[in-house]
Amino acid sequence: MMHYHFNFAIVWRYSAKLFEGLLLSVELAAATIAIGMLIGLILALVQLDGPRWARPLIRFYVEFVRNVPLLLLVYLVFYGIPSAIDLQYEATTSFVATLAVYSGAYLVEVLRAGLEAVPKGLIEAGKSIGLTPFGVLWHIRLPTALRIALPSLSNTYVSLFKDTSIASAIAVPELAYGMRWIETQTFRTVEVYLLATPIYLVTSYAILLLLRLAERRYAISR
Repeated sequence: MMHYHFNFAIVWRYSAKLFEGLLLSVELAAATIAIGMLIGLILALVQLDGPRWARPLIRFYVEFVRNVPLLLLVYLVFYGIPSAIDLQYEATTSFVATLAVYSGAYLVEVLRAGLEAVPKGLIEAGKSIGLTPFGVLWHIRLPTALRIALPSLSNTYVSLFKDTSIASAIAVPELAYGMRWIETQTFRTVEVYLLATPIYLVTSYAILLLLRLAERRYAISR
């Protein structure tokens, strides 16, 4: 029977690669959440208040993105589009755009549900004090909808952080890419993954904890 001899010291020499990758993973998640929220919010408002002809298009976008593997979308945007229309962009830019579009398909449904759950009485109260439609949206509908949707948004945000690992497929130097790089340098597969796994776990739980604290303070029970 073979006995595996662990050697974390050799892997730890390259630990800076992991923490640099972790920082980039967090930055990727933050950027895609911001852009995805904007996409989701605009489309949710169009679904509720926009023209009828736009609603089937939004539903198609949501169903298409949610039923296609994220990895396939990443390859399509990074390799397919530049080949088809001779357009060049960096891998990081490509991944942020892809994950933002991907997250937008999930966030549009979360935000639509939040907007629909805003009590009609609050909207009527805003109109009664002379707020314009935009004023009602900005001061009443959006803040209330975001507070209602906060629990669902929290789960989506944590999932998006974990989804950044797929960026390694197109050589974006985030955490998963750093793991693979160290593995090729040291050939210590088990140690690399044993070291990286708690990094993902701790970061995910830290994000979730911060969001749960925000929920306790701001969320509205439906």
